[in-house]
Amino acid sequence: MMSEVQQLVSAGQYAEAADKLMAAAAGGDPNAIFTLAKWRVGGTIVRRDLQAARDLLAKAAEAGHRQAALLHAHFVANGTGGPADWGGAHRLLSELGGTEPRATEQLDMLRRMAVEEDGEPARIPRLEALSQRPALFLARGFLEIEECNYLVRQAEPSLKPSVVTDRATGRAMLHPVRRSDGMLFGVDNEDLVVNAINRRIAAASGTNAAQAEPLQVLSYGPGGEFKPHVDSVKESGNQRILTALIYLTEDYEGGETKFLRTGLSFRGRTGDLLLFRNVMADGRPDLMTEHAGLPVTKGRKMIASRWIWRQAPQHAPPEPRVPNL
Repeated sequence: MMSEVQQLVSAGQYAEAADKLMAAAAGGDPNAIFTLAKWRVGGTIVRRDLQAARDLLAKAAEAGHRQAALLHAHFVANGTGGPADWGGAHRLLSELGGTEPRATEQLDMLRRMAVEEDGEPARIPRLEALSQRPALFLARGFLEIEECNYLVRQAEPSLKPSVVTDRATGRAMLHPVRRSDGMLFGVDNEDLVVNAINRRIAAASGTNAAQAEPLQVLSYGPGGEFKPHVDSVKESGNQRILTALIYLTEDYEGGETKFLRTGLSFRGRTGDLLLFRNVMADGRPDLMTEHAGLPVTKGRKMIASRWIWRQAPQHAPPEPRVPNL
């Protein structure tokens, strides 16, 4: 049945594919239920509905679909499609621990992390002021080396060349100022370990985890760079107020983070957090934050970054191909 659904999608017969998938899901097919949940998250074929996706994942999990059970635990931990319940998510993950390698890996990692029972950090590394303007702070050893290795290991299979969307054509094009590979830990792959790290970033920055964009991992090989830019946005209203950078590797040459208007140059050790404020006290963008990731000359530089907004960022869902479903 699922092959028929895929054939219909490939042929552009989206309504027929959706009808067939929904009928199979209503009949209790675990694979169909899981696929429909993924469609509800993506929102490109049927309308996005994260609450429905979470409910479908729970239903598929009850029917024995282990991948659905894993993703359902992630949703429960980070509050996708419903309230966040770290303790409940941890119990769901523990139930999978003996049968699902990804669950086992997370549980092993969580046992070594400084995390409270509610998922909040048990400790917050001290911030050291590096500069008053731009307001720039450093937390040494913010992540343990094994936590950095975990992010690298989870990110590597999904790394792709950094792109932007051409507003005129809607097509993806290579990023004009960033030469790197990257990936995002979005709602479909923000597991409990990544969620705990996001909570730690929020605690260190005095914000709420929901205020930030997904954690992203960027990889810069020889010649890779991020040309001079600021992280604040020109649009009025909501604003990126803070940037958090975590250095995941250090066995490379070049690649310093340089603030062009002050000359300050920084090269983090593995696990270091660099946090800077993108706006001034009155909320206007601070152009003194103009910075660049200088070209890497040898090895591979990997960082995790998280942009934190004044208010939780809102993104319009995609227009589904079958808008009535």
